[in-house]
Amino acid sequence: MFLLSLLWAATVLRADLLPVLASTHMPRLERQVLPLVPLAIVAGAIALSQSVRWPQRRQLWSCTLVGLGLFAVPALLIDFSESRVPAFARTALLTLVPVFAVVFEPYIGKSSQRRVSGGLLATLSGVTAALFIFPVSMPNSAGSALGFAGVIAAAASVAASNCLGVALVAQLDVQSAGRRSSVAAIAAIAAATAAIVLAMASLIFEQPLWNWNIVTPEWTWSAAIETPATFLLFWLMPRMSATRMATRYLLVPLLAIIIGVILLRSVQDVHPRTWLGLSLMAASAAWLLFGPNESAGLSTSPLDLGRK
Repeated sequence: MFLLSLLWAATVLRADLLPVLASTHMPRLERQVLPLVPLAIVAGAIALSQSVRWPQRRQLWSCTLVGLGLFAVPALLIDFSESRVPAFARTALLTLVPVFAVVFEPYIGKSSQRRVSGGLLATLSGVTAALFIFPVSMPNSAGSALGFAGVIAAAASVAASNCLGVALVAQLDVQSAGRRSSVAAIAAIAAATAAIVLAMASLIFEQPLWNWNIVTPEWTWSAAIETPATFLLFWLMPRMSATRMATRYLLVPLLAIIIGVILLRSVQDVHPRTWLGLSLMAASAAWLLFGPNESAGLSTSPLDLGRK
């Protein structure tokens, strides 16, 4: 999880750390396709070589939903919101992913993974920390309100798809009867689905660029950083609960800010309120990753206050 978050943090700092590889000309949706294509090819090859159990019928549909919900739908929603919501506000709103994961996990897929005790409080603390760190103003127009709603919907989509992916991996592995994990097959189908949808959206809504001088830096960065990070995302599915996996939305801004301060700025330039937010975010992430699990009898959402 730390390596995955570190790779994504490097993407956030890419323009500052490696300006030679920072291209600002490729359309956003077209760019989102680049790490997914090699992931689909490599994961498909691994699945075929290891004779894993491939999803069938309803499970195949679930794999496509994982790809759409993790990659395609959030990319489209955030692209829609880009001109309406500032980048810092989008980052703060995306810290809602762990909150949604805590709420959704008991219902979506009903994963057998044990959930962290006190997860809802920890995730809400992470959102509070983000508000200390990033300037977020309330929407002052219908357009900005739609943008906020789009980013929040993107966070919900990621959380729900993460819950479904974790449960699907567990279900297929149980049905595999001793065969190798099916996570490679799920990754191949999900990545291929998302790549096709985003490529079609780019053709419809954007003007894709095929200039070799622009595409080469993007392919290089995707192959070195983003594809391995996305592969790690699927690799973690059989090993962590969806709530713990969602911690990456707290760790990525945390690591990006700390690395940025160390390499690009002076510690004295950071406002005390930011340090308070970083400390609270680190504590929230640490509790979600290393806190105790709930007891076996607690299988409902933390919002089901009327149940025992």
